[in-house]
Amino acid sequence: MTAAPERRRLRVAARRQVATDVVALDLAPVDGEPLPDWEPGAHVDLEVAPGTERQYSLVTTTLEGHWRIAVLREPDGRGGSRAVHEGLAVGAEVVVAGPRNHFGFDPTRPAVFVAGGIGITPLVAMIDAAERAGTPWELHYAGRSRSRMAFVDELVAAHPDRVVVAAADEHPRLNVIGLLAEPRDAVVYCCGPRGLMDAVESAAAHWPAGSVRVERFEPAADVDAPGEPFEVELAVTGVTVTVPADRTLLEVAEEAGAFVLSSCREGTCGTCETPVLEGAVEHRDTVLSPEEQADDRTMMVCVSRARRGCPRLVLEL
Repeated sequence: MTAAPERRRLRVAARRQVATDVVALDLAPVDGEPLPDWEPGAHVDLEVAPGTERQYSLVTTTLEGHWRIAVLREPDGRGGSRAVHEGLAVGAEVVVAGPRNHFGFDPTRPAVFVAGGIGITPLVAMIDAAERAGTPWELHYAGRSRSRMAFVDELVAAHPDRVVVAAADEHPRLNVIGLLAEPRDAVVYCCGPRGLMDAVESAAAHWPAGSVRVERFEPAADVDAPGEPFEVELAVTGVTVTVPADRTLLEVAEEAGAFVLSSCREGTCGTCETPVLEGAVEHRDTVLSPEEQADDRTMMVCVSRARRGCPRLVLEL
């Protein structure tokens, strides 16, 4: 089972507007203890209100003693971004868990970075790492306008020959099909709106397996689809429970006394990842890659269920 991410109290050491409706926060330890190392693609869980956490990618590996996140204000969201924009001034203290990484970067292979809007955040750290490692890379960055594209000016200034900006109010939209028409010896890393990531996965479907990596912080479209009842043996707890069609495995396991780490409860953060000892899973998360889902070695118990026709799972809970 996934180990509990360490929780620490951090303060907002710096804050700046990096695009329209996007604020970057530099977070430093309150107690002066050094922050743990992390790899590009990692994210942290930020407690935006008591009992409410949101996941934000760590932006850059070049800061000493600080973590940087960037948050888009989403008027139609659930209130997390509003809490950050309106409540976290310089000096404010927050509880942060992590970092965790389900979006790893491989510096040994050329990289094609595709970002949409605030999806640029984890890719900035990957670009830093690619530069240090001498990894060939290119960035295709799409957005509604340059004014809404975080870090765009500094990226273009630092890497004018590697960064392609597709601002919708200036140029035609990013041609994902054309970009990925010919398979290459490269890995495509994509983060952004669901439509962009779906388009990238579809356009690169003919690339070798494992060539596309995406990071999604919104639930899969089928996360609330009707299911079937199934039985689960909790191997550690020593009990067997039945998960009704209208409830989640996480809810039922918690009621049965199992200790399950969880955060988003939407299949997007990876906190509740649990080893599968027996059975076939209907994966509804956006964390595991298609290859990892096909292996059925782990599952996100907050949203995933037994596959139709599989009446029983055995989990390491």
